Amino acid sequence: MSKISEIFKNNKAFIAFLTAGDPTLEKTAEFILTMEKAGADLVEIGIPFSDPIAEGPVIEKANLRALSVGTTTDKIFDMVKRVRTKTQMPLVFLTYMNPVFVYGVEKFFKNCRETGINGIIIPDLPYEEKNEVLGVATAYDVDVITLIAPTSKDRIQTLAKDATGFIYLVSSMGVTGVRSEIKTDINAIIADIKQVSKTPVAVGFGISTPVQAKEISKTADGVIVGSAIVRIIAEHGENAGDVLFKYVKSLKDAIS
Repeated sequence: MSKISEIFKNNKAFIAFLTAGDPTLEKTAEFILTMEKAGADLVEIGIPFSDPIAEGPVIEKANLRALSVGTTTDKIFDMVKRVRTKTQMPLVFLTYMNPVFVYGVEKFFKNCRETGINGIIIPDLPYEEKNEVLGVATAYDVDVITLIAPTSKDRIQTLAKDATGFIYLVSSMGVTGVRSEIKTDINAIIADIKQVSKTPVAVGFGISTPVQAKEISKTADGVIVGSAIVRIIAEHGENAGDVLFKYVKSLKDAIS
């Protein structure tokens, strides 16, 4: 069992997302630890990219803010290394293929292991091309997280059978962002996944309220919240810590 999978063993997992470098890398490190104290079981760290095709306007603007203050992949690795001296909570990168290839696949995953990154989510990596990074990532003990979309019903068995860490079930079609209502039949998709895989399933895209989180956690193994967290950071900037703590705690309490 990977370190990521372990967080799902005894309770419903809360997974938080934030964009590295927004507003600064020093604050990113602080916010990661704040969210852990509030109950986050895992934090996804977004590597800012100029063309984040899966992201809605909230996270897209966070990417641009982070890039504008000089955030780079090397600086993010240095930040993670500092965070690792204070926590053993699993950490996952969310990025796109371009930054990984430009950085160098071997170098990227080697640095992941050396700094303590446990997994990676690559939204624009097709399943059929997964082997371009899977072998290297596995060699460096990094889980490549499988994404399953609402339109993937005919491919669930193929997508889920070799998933590691956790399966990221996308709750809604389109890009990331807060949604007032999630209409996808999440329960049916999770049931299909569970028929072919024992890998935990966490649901993301659109979740923002304790009520939504509680409802989804009835069948999902975990809940992922991103845009709502990034929006808090956008609104409060360097002073977002207290608001983040209260918000993350409210979500974790709802699914516990």
